Amino acid sequence: MNTQADDAYPIEILLVEDNPGDVRLVQEAMRAAKMRNRMSVVEDGVDAMAFLRREGHFADAPRPDLILLDLNLPRKDGREVLAEVKADPQLRRIPVVVLTTSQAEEDVLRAYDLHANCFVTKPVQFEQFMQVVQVIDNFWVNVVTLPKA
Repeated sequence: MNTQADDAYPIEILLVEDNPGDVRLVQEAMRAAKMRNRMSVVEDGVDAMAFLRREGHFADAPRPDLILLDLNLPRKDGREVLAEVKADPQLRRIPVVVLTTSQAEEDVLRAYDLHANCFVTKPVQFEQFMQVVQVIDNFWVNVVTLPKA
């Protein structure tokens, strides 16, 4: 099996999340899974796009191999970020996992219409949240072959 995990470097993950508790949970789940990754975190959609385009104080930002994107963000919401990422020829190949509290069918449909790679609803319970993040991490690190930056 040709996977990203066979490569000599950890994958770069960009977490776009404004809830500090959820950021901490994602970081803990990834550490607990002992997966090879490096995670950068931005708190809103404006910073997400600046990070991805390496603008301003993000000039030296690593190009992410995977984006974990919340939908409900300040300044620019996740739907706008997703639309911009998938419309940009330099960014569109980066897989985007929508990781949100929303269970609304309209959000699911809109995310896929905007070419999200998957849509995951954040579980409320701690153990389930940890398990979901570990499954996402395992899938994108050990199962999927990601495009080179």
